Order: sequence, then C-alpha cells, then structure tokens
Amino acid sequence: MRKPSSAASASASVAAPAALVGGRLAALGRFCFRHRRWVLGFWAVVLVVGVLIGGRVFEGSVAGASSASAEADRGNAVVAAADPVKGTVTAVVDGKPVDDPAVKTAVERATAEIAALPGVSAAVDAYGSGPAPAALRSADGTASLVSVRLADTATSAQTDAVTQRLAALDGAGGAHVTVGGDLVLQQEVKQQTEKDTRFGEMVTLPLTLVVMVLVFGGLSAASLPVIGAIASVGGALLAMFGFSRIMDIDTSVLPIATVLGLGLSIDYALLMVNRFREERGHGAGIAAAVERTAATAGRTVAFSGLTVAVALSGLFVFTSPVLGAVAAAGVSVVVIAVAAALTLIPALLGFAGSRIKTPTAPVPDEGFFSRTVRRVRKRAVLVTLASVALLMAAGAPFLHAEMRNSGAAVLPASSAGRQVAETVDQRFPQASAAPVTVVVEGGATVAQAYADEVVAKLPGVSGVRAVSPVSDAVSTIDVLVHGDPQGGQAKHVVEELRADRGGLKTYVTGGAASVVDFQKELLSRGPWALGLVAAGTLVLLFLMTGSVVMPVKALLMNLLSLGASLGALTLVFQDGWFSGLLGFSPTGGLETFIPVLVFAFAFGLSMDYEVFLLARIKELRDKGHSCTRSVELGVQRSGRIITSAALLMVIVFAGFALGDMLMVKQMGIALAVAVAVDATLVRCLLVPAAMSLFGEFNWWAPAPLRRLHRRFGLSEHVELPAIEPAVIPAPRPVVADSVEPVEPVTGQPVAAEPEAGESPAGDLVKA
Repeated sequence: MRKPSSAASASASVAAPAALVGGRLAALGRFCFRHRRWVLGFWAVVLVVGVLIGGRVFEGSVAGASSASAEADRGNAVVAAADPVKGTVTAVVDGKPVDDPAVKTAVERATAEIAALPGVSAAVDAYGSGPAPAALRSADGTASLVSVRLADTATSAQTDAVTQRLAALDGAGGAHVTVGGDLVLQQEVKQQTEKDTRFGEMVTLPLTLVVMVLVFGGLSAASLPVIGAIASVGGALLAMFGFSRIMDIDTSVLPIATVLGLGLSIDYALLMVNRFREERGHGAGIAAAVERTAATAGRTVAFSGLTVAVALSGLFVFTSPVLGAVAAAGVSVVVIAVAAALTLIPALLGFAGSRIKTPTAPVPDEGFFSRTVRRVRKRAVLVTLASVALLMAAGAPFLHAEMRNSGAAVLPASSAGRQVAETVDQRFPQASAAPVTVVVEGGATVAQAYADEVVAKLPGVSGVRAVSPVSDAVSTIDVLVHGDPQGGQAKHVVEELRADRGGLKTYVTGGAASVVDFQKELLSRGPWALGLVAAGTLVLLFLMTGSVVMPVKALLMNLLSLGASLGALTLVFQDGWFSGLLGFSPTGGLETFIPVLVFAFAFGLSMDYEVFLLARIKELRDKGHSCTRSVELGVQRSGRIITSAALLMVIVFAGFALGDMLMVKQMGIALAVAVAVDATLVRCLLVPAAMSLFGEFNWWAPAPLRRLHRRFGLSEHVELPAIEPAVIPAPRPVVADSVEPVEPVTGQPVAAEPEAGESPAGDLVKA
C-alpha cells in the first residue's frame, strides 16, 4: 500500500478514532476481533476433537440409568447382586411348528453351541423338560423362544457372537428368526438415538441456513450462526463425553442436550449478527461494530444464558439419574453456546464483516408490530382474558395425563428388539416380564408363604405367576394384575404391597413400581425444584428491570405457555392426535421424565424471549420514553428478531421430532409448540396487553428494593460513545467477496492515497 498523501493525512488528523466501549464484554469482543485467527483455530480444534472423541459418548451412554434412592431400582440391584448377569438375548423362532424335526434339530444345535460360548451363563430352548422350557413354547405351538443369559463379565464382542449365532438360525427348516432381548434393546436404543441425532442435525442446519438467508438477505451473514452452531455441537459432545466418564449418562439425554445446544447457538448468533448489521448501518467500522455488538447483544446473550441455566439447574434437586444428567449436560451446553456467541461469532465477524449486507436504514418505529401493540392496547382487557383462557384451555388435557415407562415402545415398529418384546408379551405370557415383581430377601419357602397369605389376596391382583429362587437368600414373586400393567390398578397394587410386607424385607419392582417411584419423587422434590427456578428467575429479572411486578408477571405467563405445551404433548402422544402423520403408535401415556424436562427446557426458552423483549423495553424507558411508548417501540424493534429466532428454534425442534425415537419425538414436539406459542400469542399479544393494563405500575418496587437495585442492579444495555466521522477511500468498483482493509485497533477503513485530481475532502463520511 502506498503512503498516504499529505492531504489525506491532514484529513485523517481531523477525524477522531472511534472511542473504545467500556466493559468486559466489549473488551472480549475487541480481543476476539484482533486475535480472530487464534480464536477460530481454537474452535476448529474443539469441533474436530468433539467429533472424534465426543462422538463416542453414545457408546458409553447407559440405556435406563438406575437411581440409588428408588425402591424399584434398589430391588433390581439386590437381584443383580444375588445373580450377576449382564442381560439376556432372546430369539423368536416362528413360521413353522415347534415340533418340526428340521426346526428342532437346528434350534437344539444352536442352543448347545451358544451354551459353550465364553460369557454365556445359560442357554435354554423349548425342547427340554420342566416349566421353564414350557414357557418358551407358544400356546398354538407355532413359535418358540431361545433365551440366552450372559454373565456380567461378558464383553460386547461375546454378546455380538451370541446375537450372530441366533440370527444364523433364520431360514433353518423354513422358520423365521428375530433376535431381541434386553441387551439387543439397549444397543438398538443407542444406535437409533445416535441416528436420530445426526438426522436432526442434517435436516435442521440446511433449513436454518435458508431461513437466515431470507432474514439477513445474504449468505455471508446467514452462514455465521450455522458455523457457530456446528462448533457448539462439537463442544457439547466433548462436554457430555467428559460427564460420561464420571457419571451415568442416559442415552436419551444426548439428543435432548444436542437440540438445546443447537437451538440456543443459532438463537444467540442470530442476535449477535443482527446487532452487528445495525451498528454497521449506523456507520461503525467493522472492529467498532464488533466491539459495540459484544457490549450490547453480548450482554443480552450472557444474561439470557444465565436465565436458561437457572431453569435447568432446578433438575439438580431430583435424585433421578436421568434428570441429573440432563441438568449437568444442559447447563454445560448453555455455557458452550454462550461462549461460542461471545468469542467465535466476533472472530467470524472480523473475517466476514465486509461481506455482510448492511441495512440502509434502521428498524422503523412504525410497522406491523407497533400497530399490533396499539390495537391490543385499545382492547387490553379483552385480549388479556381471551389469551389466558385460550392458554388454559390448551393446557387442560394435561390434567388427565398418564405417566408410564414405554420400554421397547420407544423404538420404531421396525426395530427387531421391539418386535421380539411385543411378541413375547402377546404370545408367551409366561416368559414375559410381570407387571409387578416382589423381591424377597429370604428363601423360596418364605417367599411362597408370603405370596399365598398376602400377595394373592390383595384387591387388584389377578394371580401369582411364579415364585423363583434367585439364590439361597433372595427370591422373586411375579404378580399379575387386572387391567393395564402400568395403569391405576397396578399402581394401587404396588402401594398395597409396600404397605403390607408380611414382616419381611421386600422390594416392589417392575414397570408400575418405577412409575410410582418417579411420581413420588416428583411430588416430594418437584416443589423445591419449582421454587428454586422461580426464585432464581425472579431475582434475575428484578436485577434487570428493578421491578417486582414484571418478574412475577413473566413467571405466570411462562407457566401458561408451558401448560399449553404440555397439553399438546398429552393430546398427541397419549390420546393419539396426528400419530399417523408423525409416524408413531401411542402408548397410552407420556414417558415419565418428559414433562419434567419439557418444563425445565420450555421455561428456560420462554424466559429467553422474555429477556430479549424486556431488555429492549427497559432500554427505551431508561431513555425517557413513557411506559406505553416503551412497550410499543420495544415490541416493534425486537418483534422481528424474536419471531425469526423463534422460527429457527421451531425448525430445530421439529427436525428432531422427525426422528423415530419416541422420547426425542416427544421433546421435539413439546418444545416446538412451546416456542411457537410463546413467540406469538404470549410476546405479541399477552405481554403488551398486560403491560398496558398495569401501566407505570409495571415498574413498581418497594423503596428498599429500589435502593438495592440502584446498587446491585444489572444493566441490560450500555451507553455507547458516538461514532466519529473518519476518512474512508473514495468509491471504487466493488469486487465480490472482497475484504475491506481495516485499522487493527479502531476498525475504521484505511485511508488510501487519492489519485491525481481526486479531492480527499469529498471522502469524509461516517465510519
């Protein structure tokens, strides 16, 4: 580059460089801009390591982590200690009569070979004598089971060898063989979960890119949130892999944490890029725009991430390992999403800032959203009552929701493990798992006496199927019940068995018992979790607004939108609405922990948008606008970005809902509904209507709290220095994707030497 002429230098000396913005976030933005290559390199390493190492988190996950406090899990642990076994592999041999000579010969030979394999503790088929083989024969004599128990020391390779040998039976004697069992189910759950997670990412990222191109009007700006989201997913996988080394991570946690990280990363990057464009539109150079973006939008991102983390932290109150793992993974994912937005996005803006289309005018104060607010204000009472009534009606179906453990039904109907489980339940009732099992610490004689004198006489019990000695000191009693194995009658039997233990040390286990245990934990610890989340949210919003009215109002509105989401979840997954369209079979209830997770996630995301909106309203009010005008302008200026962010969130959640795992599908649908309702009905109608009704009372707080806020309050915006005029080069032909040279500190365009006959005085414009 040539040395600037004296005329250009004189002009440059007149223009003051852009003043630095104070604050740590602005300093972080400056640092990431100046060292953008190092920052980008760091996140590239995080992504690569996250994919290579973090991707193995699915292998180390646990399908159905147990709780040390739940009685059903403690009973299962007693049985496992008395009879150490890794699990079972079961084959259904169907299509030919059980006594067909060719089928019998093939099955007996395979059973003998499998029994001799390392890691196998027992292998039985339907051709021996006694009650056990008889239970492996269907009532019509057209199908049989081969059941293989593997020792707890069996390796994955040994389990695979058993599965392959059973699968090799297919076609022998003309019979059809399907291999399943709990070990196969666990493996299929891991594989399907990983497949659905990858599918969700592959579907949502391209759609997100298309929507953001429409929002920003260009590919450069639209691609940055996608890049940030991909890097965040790599970091999230790495974090979850680390957690899996120190705690049991349930397989179902992984896609839930991934979808949260993906959605938040896109949301936060969208805010950052949008603010960068605004600052460029006001005349800031690239470096100055990055700095100002970090100081403003970065503050919103940090505050929003804190509110989401507070909502998720309520899950730590529960003892359930699934909820604890979700809390740990979720909070870490939020931290990573915020870190990516505050470091990676400023660095990427440094590389691509000159290619990002700059708006020619600021967001107008008059538009669709401001007109909507004025219409709402004229009918504030009617809009408030109608919105509340609609949300309460939408949430009403959740009042009849049933909780259950879906078991094999979480897998798609094409799953071999699910097919075997359903076949065993329907055609081999003596071999299927009992609805309720009582574990007795005592011999078979003691257990039999308890079964005859107490268990069989309880109301709701249809019979005692078997009393089985596990060891000399432990026995089990299989209890049959009337009606749904996890319905109200079965739960009542569980309570009766726990109330009358016959003077023995017993543990009541089974699917119904697990549901009862979870519901008890929910009732005992749920209020504490809700109180923690509510208190944290109220404190954070008070520190931001200085009001005690708006935090309470925000809490109530979030609960209403959350109720609508849970109501939709009940209608779809319990009552079966749109089940054919969504490609699943209703199980008659909701997976036990899904409503709790929906509450935590949906509450956090709703508060996310509450922060976006209240931050803009509070900023306008602090500048001297009336309450009415602040709401009107706040909704107008933030409505488009909130709607765009919500649309992107819905795309992400809906993409994961297209998967085949029932739990992932439930979470995806529930969160998509929650975000859609919150960003439309709540933010655009209910919030403006309620704020219009309250007027200046929105900002009320007792005098002691007002003094507390003045001392410790969190400002959601900063006072930015004015953008000074600076010298930029004379207009020159635009080269596609060219990078504008900038000063390393100020970010203002470098002054070039004017050509002959060119007047530098005409080059003075706003930077």
